[in-house]
Amino acid sequence: MNPRLDRLQPYPFERLRALLAGVAPPSDRPIRLSIGEPQHATPALVRTALVDHLSGLSAYPGTAGLDALRDSMAAWFRRRFKLPHLDAATQVLPVSGTREALFAFAQATVDTSRPGAVVVCPNPFYQIYEGAALLAGAEPAFLNQTARDDFALDLESLSVEEWRRTQLVYVCSPGNPTGHVLDRDAWRALFEYADRYGFVIASDECYSEIYPDETQPPIGALEAAHALGRDTFHNIVVFTSLSKRSNAPGLRSGGVAGDARLLKQFLLYRTYHGCAMSLPVQHASIAAWSDEAHVRDNRAQYRDKFAAVTPVLAPVLAVRDPDASFYLWAGVPGGDDEAFARELFTRMHVTVLPGRYLARAAHGDNPGNGYVRIALVPGIEDCVEAARRIVEFCQQ
Repeated sequence: MNPRLDRLQPYPFERLRALLAGVAPPSDRPIRLSIGEPQHATPALVRTALVDHLSGLSAYPGTAGLDALRDSMAAWFRRRFKLPHLDAATQVLPVSGTREALFAFAQATVDTSRPGAVVVCPNPFYQIYEGAALLAGAEPAFLNQTARDDFALDLESLSVEEWRRTQLVYVCSPGNPTGHVLDRDAWRALFEYADRYGFVIASDECYSEIYPDETQPPIGALEAAHALGRDTFHNIVVFTSLSKRSNAPGLRSGGVAGDARLLKQFLLYRTYHGCAMSLPVQHASIAAWSDEAHVRDNRAQYRDKFAAVTPVLAPVLAVRDPDASFYLWAGVPGGDDEAFARELFTRMHVTVLPGRYLARAAHGDNPGNGYVRIALVPGIEDCVEAARRIVEFCQQ
């Protein structure tokens, strides 16, 4: 077996299951706020398109996807991020959700012939970044994101030597779990580092369509690059998904866009990797990328939940609404996130995720310690009931 597998740490939800093993919670209905699995209804237009094209199951799909799918994705990127041009043939590629693509991208990008390769990740972070780095033969390095700095990326926390060995930087904006959105100045600083040290930027933007103000959508990497005169998107690839945007996590459909040179090589890798999207899923994806009404409705539901939940929790947890995404990154009383999560489940049958499971000790600190991630994915009634139980638990 590949010896690098031994370096992978248990996934956060495996650790959560172990933490809660043997606990007998009360009989109140369970409310799970631990996993970021959208629970709003998948739009009818997506389901209809999927069913109407089931005959496509009889054909092998191409890895590059249908022209119509790439056209619809490119059109969405252009509309959403105010891009004057994005070539569907060379700068867009369908993928089987961001998780698969984010992992595969490191395997295609990291050059192991160069000794000491480093892949940089935000911290806290989506654990796929670390696993992708390790299995690609690189060492992960971390940029802590803390409340002290408003969850900004501390680029100066790595040494010049570490940056010189860096080949790939994962960015998550809006952030999981912090909800922090990089502004244009933050993107400019990261682009300047990429120019100086020659690394590739993988921008995970799967939460980009869940934001509070309809007039101020979060800026993305391609939008920032265009605004800064970087229209070739050199060394930038963006990853997005229909899972959160369209409440279709089971569809396993997403897309990447950016540097045509990188996507050409990534397509070559994927052709051998064997991850082509089935034709029914491609047609369902075209329907989803081409419609915004269901996305606006989705945002409105999350907006209502934050308005109902955050003010209730604020007196007992260190919490505020995120810039975007559907998470609350909440500081817990006493500072022990594991104990808080276990006792909350034991007494109130509400599940949240300890923050330390989403971070690593780096620069003398684990920035997840003392936090829990609360995913406001159930219906508003369950979210409000969970908030009531959390308050009762904290007041006991």
